[in-house]
Amino acid sequence: MDHSLSDEQVAIATMVRDLMTNEVGPRTQEIDEQGVFPTWVADLFRKHDLFAVTVPEDYGGIDGRLLTHCLVVEQVGRVCASCSMILGAQSLGAGPITLFGSADQKERWLTRLATGEVLVAFGLTEPNAGSDAKAMTTRAVPTDGGWRLNGRKSFITHANVADVIIVFAKVKADGADQITAFLVETDRAGFTVDKIEHKMGLRGSPTCSFVLEDVWIPQANMLGELGQGLEIMLRGLHRGRIGSAAQSVGLGQGALDIAAAYATQREQFGRPLARMQAVQTIVGQMATEIEAARQLVYSAACRYDARAADIERFSSMAKLFASDATMRVTGDAVQIMGGYGYMVEYGVERMMRDAKVFQIFEGANQIQQITVARDVFAKA
Repeated sequence: MDHSLSDEQVAIATMVRDLMTNEVGPRTQEIDEQGVFPTWVADLFRKHDLFAVTVPEDYGGIDGRLLTHCLVVEQVGRVCASCSMILGAQSLGAGPITLFGSADQKERWLTRLATGEVLVAFGLTEPNAGSDAKAMTTRAVPTDGGWRLNGRKSFITHANVADVIIVFAKVKADGADQITAFLVETDRAGFTVDKIEHKMGLRGSPTCSFVLEDVWIPQANMLGELGQGLEIMLRGLHRGRIGSAAQSVGLGQGALDIAAAYATQREQFGRPLARMQAVQTIVGQMATEIEAARQLVYSAACRYDARAADIERFSSMAKLFASDATMRVTGDAVQIMGGYGYMVEYGVERMMRDAKVFQIFEGANQIQQITVARDVFAKA
């Protein structure tokens, strides 16, 4: 896959890098310590039209390419992983509407997602249904020209700030449970966010549980067809996994930048750390892993944009490799900086805490390994 970048894509990435470095960089510790959704960052993204990278051109997007989105969230994640989740969650929610939404749904939601007027969340996980999505217990029952939903969802990114959530629920039809997707506005009666998690990392990106108690939505809010929920979920996660891999790459690059700058300035035994072979071997490995992850992410994004048949394999590989690499790189950054790396003010300890969840959400990395292996065996 050719993932050479256009002049426009390079200009966008450069603009976002400068914006994040100058406007957000000085306040990353504040975002982490406050542990709430940084509305001022969302406003900054609105001002600079960054939400437009999450939707197609026909509905106000910049170019509609996932590669462009990845370039942007990489630069956001380089400075603040929590802030990268603002665009990551928006993209994860916009994808299913783009692929499966009716003309009315696209016009109603995508145009406002492009401006950031509306925020969206992806309501899949439940207390007893994580990797095993088919174990979900949330149900939708047809009634009064629409549907009534009951259930609980957990670990949902930005559920407390979203205006609409794509909710997956079981529908009894033809004697069997059929998973179906619905667009649920969060101001509907019976919708309640009942818990905001206290987390190790990504503290500026709220993770919530919510309850649906006889929440009524009209028939027009069904996304796709009856029983199409699993397909919608999987194709949405293909996009989400590549996007989260790009966030991981940015996070790893940010940690590498800080550690490398520190090593050139910090002297021990009469010379800078950067001149010591032990440090050089670590930094060389860090840089190689991040660049390898970056190229895999860009390749996966181009495959997604081209609707390649092997997108499931490549989205899983990108997510798996990038998140594992970033977990190692952020840990190495702390190690290079020693006691200073362990201190909050230098930022890399936050990056190490942030990195861990990228190995877990969008499907744990063990699931990605199994997905890739099954594809390999199918072609053997």
